[in-house]
Amino acid sequence: MTSLIVTRFAPSPTGALHLGNARTALFNWFYARKLGGRFLLRIEDTDRARSDESQVGALMAELRWLGLDWDAGPDLEDAKGPYRQSAREERYREATTRLMSAQRAYHCFCTPLELELARKAALSRGLPPRYPGTCSHLNDAAQEARRREGRESTVRFRVPLGEAVVYEDLVRGPQRFMSDELGDFVIQRADGTASFLFCNALDDAAMGVTHVLRGEDHVANTPRQHLILQALGAQIPAYGHLPLLVGSDGAPLSKRHGSASVADIRDAGYLPNAVLNLLARLGHSGALDGWADTRALIAHFELEALGRAPAHFDLTQLTHWQKEEVHRAPLETLLSWAKGKVPAGQEGAFIAAVRQNLVLPADAAVWAPIVYGELPCAEGAIEALLRAAGSAFFEVAATAVSEGADYAALLARLKSRTGLVGKALFHPLRAALTQRLDGPELAQLLLIIPRAQLIARFQVAAAVAVKGTDASS
Repeated sequence: MTSLIVTRFAPSPTGALHLGNARTALFNWFYARKLGGRFLLRIEDTDRARSDESQVGALMAELRWLGLDWDAGPDLEDAKGPYRQSAREERYREATTRLMSAQRAYHCFCTPLELELARKAALSRGLPPRYPGTCSHLNDAAQEARRREGRESTVRFRVPLGEAVVYEDLVRGPQRFMSDELGDFVIQRADGTASFLFCNALDDAAMGVTHVLRGEDHVANTPRQHLILQALGAQIPAYGHLPLLVGSDGAPLSKRHGSASVADIRDAGYLPNAVLNLLARLGHSGALDGWADTRALIAHFELEALGRAPAHFDLTQLTHWQKEEVHRAPLETLLSWAKGKVPAGQEGAFIAAVRQNLVLPADAAVWAPIVYGELPCAEGAIEALLRAAGSAFFEVAATAVSEGADYAALLARLKSRTGLVGKALFHPLRAALTQRLDGPELAQLLLIIPRAQLIARFQVAAAVAVKGTDASS
């Protein structure tokens, strides 16, 4: 019987949810949902100086906006919780005590200045800047003497010498680290709080996490966490380290690439499934070629399809998936784009008519005055087009509309009276109605532009054409 797959997303509430972290959450969620496992949300808030409680709610809201749910988390506690690290400090202290009793950890009284000098000395000799073990064998008397000096102490994990840490990375393949290269590392800060890599590893083991997909910036933490969990006799999850998300120019993703956070993208009006369709393909080659709903994205997720090269975020690609999603989205999803921009009660008809020309809510703000407002005076190419069609063209159109002709009847009358067909027919008609040469289907526009405005616009176009005739006489 296969054991239950458990994945997690463990953000720190120190800022907005960035796209790279959102992709990490998504891939962990995909894997758990595909295999019928559990997906956990854990808030890593032991960094008291930088943690911001308001960000906790924001992180959860942004994950929900993307459609990612969790089986347990800070708002959905179970027996494995609590799911805030700040509420688990007693567990970390107990683990630290166990390690110290087993001589696998010790107090370190080195000052920041002493540590910096040791680091520079190692580098000057061409050695890796690891801790030299200054306090690793202090007896009780020596420790007490340092306390009397007023020195604070951290707790360091005692790394065994001459051991190889070997594991199979889910993304990067076989990994091997020699323990001698790691150096003894801090697991408890001077203020008594647990370090990131310590509480992160302990929580994964305590919560039964079986698979961890995370950024490649955590590669150096993994051998240390292996050693910690081995020393405690705890379960070690399978780790996979995802490549960084970068901009189209290969530089670290930032606002200059269009957006860096989920909140930025949401506030710009992008739809969640457009974001999912993009993120699912960044660094993952197993996704479908075309648009896919969430169920299909989950079904096609494969660990073997995760790549090692940096994944490039491109706003153009996001816009592509946004167009795909806008065309498929339920009308109710887009109604808010029109609210306050068109006459009350006309939101649905307006969106239905101009949907093919919408990408973001800002586009609705462009088309609303074209449909319901006063058009500016025709100029340039538009004016030339109206003059070329002639005043009779627009007089026929105005009369047909005033008599209640629909789109098909309007076209039939214009063809019959003017003999125009194709672009010669459609272009001046569109120019008169919108003063643009492109846009929504004319049949749809005729349904939503009020009849009085239709007639008025054709009359204005006729006047422009007459003026052009007079000018050329």
